[in-house]
Amino acid sequence: MAETITTDVVIIGAGPVGLFAVFELGLLDIKAHLVDILDRPGGQCAELYPEKPIYDIPGLPIVTGQELTDRLMEQAAPFHPEFHFNEMVEEVERQPDGSWRLKTDGGLVFNTKVIVIAAGGGSFQPKRPPIPGIEEYEGKSVFYAVKKMETFRGKNVLISGGGDSALDWTINLQPIVDSMQLVHRRDGFRAAPASVNEMHRLVQEEKMKFHLGQVTKLHGANGQLEGVTIKGNDNVEFDVACDTLLPFFGLTMKLGPIANWGINLHENLIPVDTEKFATSEPGIYAIGDINTYPGKLKLILSGFHEAALMSQAAARHINPDAKITFQYTTSSTSLQKKLGVA
Repeated sequence: MAETITTDVVIIGAGPVGLFAVFELGLLDIKAHLVDILDRPGGQCAELYPEKPIYDIPGLPIVTGQELTDRLMEQAAPFHPEFHFNEMVEEVERQPDGSWRLKTDGGLVFNTKVIVIAAGGGSFQPKRPPIPGIEEYEGKSVFYAVKKMETFRGKNVLISGGGDSALDWTINLQPIVDSMQLVHRRDGFRAAPASVNEMHRLVQEEKMKFHLGQVTKLHGANGQLEGVTIKGNDNVEFDVACDTLLPFFGLTMKLGPIANWGINLHENLIPVDTEKFATSEPGIYAIGDINTYPGKLKLILSGFHEAALMSQAAARHINPDAKITFQYTTSSTSLQKKLGVA
């Protein structure tokens, strides 16, 4: 029988918004445990684009996904959050006293007064292109994310796709690879115009190649790519040499067990109010990309705002009789002591 972990709050998701929620809750003396299906903190920032620059975090003109994760971990450290990685919450059950019992697929059991869902878009998987036998190459010479740029130094890289990820990594990897090629089924792109223009400039300067068409076959043995066949828009097939393929066709988002927790959903998102970010179930809140409300913007900075308001509401839910005085970290000596700066 698994030992039950009792805590004030369980945060489901250890991405940037979940990490900032630890800080906001900690200022109110609320202890949090975090559960994440990944093996480390950072969510999509750390998993999909740890070295990709982010430009819209207030006060940080440029920061990578991993740097942002590291800074948020440092900010949350004074409140000693406890992390449970490689775990997925499978069961959520309300208890007679109004608290919640959670169970993970790894057998962990929690009893908590508040649940905060900060799970981004739920569990996410890259969309696999319909290329026969691609599974043999995955993780060896076919990759769906760039976790470390140095992995691709000196490689002959072919990127497939026409969105921001495809164009961004074409531009960012081009200086360090031996050769760069981009293939897309049409000459129109779903990426930022500046990125498209930069890609065309690199083609004109013969620093990379661009192909119109789609990859239909992979060539190689034992998972090591030697080249691919591309079917052009004129239905003519031709081969190109490469030892690395990066297909960027977006992500498939799946809510997973969240869909079975009795929470009202709207198009696989969780409707919340904009005062408390509460769900239809008392004691369960949703912040970040997983929630929806009129005017919702799927931005990290919006999730930070939601975490702050949610924390105030959660504190009142946990201690309904306590008087909560709003304080500023710049002037409150008690908050500064909690942060270890006074």
